[in-house]
Amino acid sequence: MNTLLVVHCIDTEGPLTEDLKDTFLRLKTIYGIDIKPNKKNLKLLQNKKINLNGIEEAVSTTLNPKFLNYNSSWSSISKMLDEALNDKFRRQMVDDFDGGWVYSWHCLDHIGYIDNPRNKELGYGKIFNFYKKKLQETESFKDEINWHFHPRSINNNDLSCGSSYTNSYNQINYILARRILDDQWFPVVNRPGFHTERQDSNLFLEQWIPFDYANQFYEGNNDQTDLNNHRFGDWKRASRSWRGYNPSHEDYQLIGLCKRKIFRCLNVGTRFNNLEKRHVFEAFKEADEKGTAILSFCNHDYRDIRDDIRYVRKLLKETRAKFKNVKIKFCGAEEAAVKLSKKKSIKPILETKIVENMLEVKLKNGKLFGSQPFLAIKHVDGKYYHDNLDIREPGKIWSYTFDDQTFNFEKLDSIGVGSAGENGKYTVSKIKI
Repeated sequence: MNTLLVVHCIDTEGPLTEDLKDTFLRLKTIYGIDIKPNKKNLKLLQNKKINLNGIEEAVSTTLNPKFLNYNSSWSSISKMLDEALNDKFRRQMVDDFDGGWVYSWHCLDHIGYIDNPRNKELGYGKIFNFYKKKLQETESFKDEINWHFHPRSINNNDLSCGSSYTNSYNQINYILARRILDDQWFPVVNRPGFHTERQDSNLFLEQWIPFDYANQFYEGNNDQTDLNNHRFGDWKRASRSWRGYNPSHEDYQLIGLCKRKIFRCLNVGTRFNNLEKRHVFEAFKEADEKGTAILSFCNHDYRDIRDDIRYVRKLLKETRAKFKNVKIKFCGAEEAAVKLSKKKSIKPILETKIVENMLEVKLKNGKLFGSQPFLAIKHVDGKYYHDNLDIREPGKIWSYTFDDQTFNFEKLDSIGVGSAGENGKYTVSKIKI
């Protein structure tokens, strides 16, 4: 059976605001346009009524009223979700297996901020726990919670975008350690912040996360000056396939020998790299020819996701009729990646115990994705740490020594390990000291 798996990824970042003054400041930063910030000028710019020497269309796109209509509070997001998570809305279009719409919520933590000019929800787990609770309350059992991370910019400006994991390891390790120890959770699917990967993130992800909805290969440039020439999401050399690829260790855009799978994932409801009818046709065609493909797309929860869903449904309906031999199925990101692989997804099980002054970790079932579990340590002072494990038997047994070179046990609150499985699912094991 030929099947197109439809995956809706959401970069889940919680509420934010942008007042009129900041909108015009952003306009100046992007285009060098210095215009008095008021509603009248905003409307003129949106309607291309001010002469900007040829960039009127680009500026109008940047200031599209839809893009400026932010969910500025949790109550606003909750109101949106009350309909979006409702079975009636999900089933306004059903797949060929009588399934309704499915979401993959890639939850971010806003930490390490110096200032907070957009009034984001700062602190560990605020977004993760909100969505975890909301999905439980609405019995949204087919939806997935996945991983999303924003590297800090080198200039440490809270409005700047970053691309370096190397400069952000403290934040990454802190978040992952808390996911293990506080939430008994570990990521299996990545959505990169700012759609961006570089060589350091390529190697980091290759250690821990098997599925990566990152590839934004797109034909041609866009007219958004700050995003043109692949400023952040550089995928110009990547595959245009909707079946994913294993990247190279030397270049994340090229096919190589890495274990993780990168999937193509375009935008909806934003100002660049938007999913169009031609892309949906390509995905259907590839599913028809190869048996299976994944059409994936992403947007943000700080804007209303409902109109974007209606837009994608329209594209699916228009294209579906041309491919009688292709069935569509709405899936979570992990579910789709596993189905496409046609391999079994076996939940790994890790067993941890203390032997004298050493933590011993044994794999009791399945196989890990990476070469070791992620070690998380919580100090009695409330701080979280990560360190490497010693490999006792490759792929099976690991250990870590607690002494004067690391921490003695009396200084510890808890220890934990977590890992993704070789082909999905995850395991976590925790010891309270």
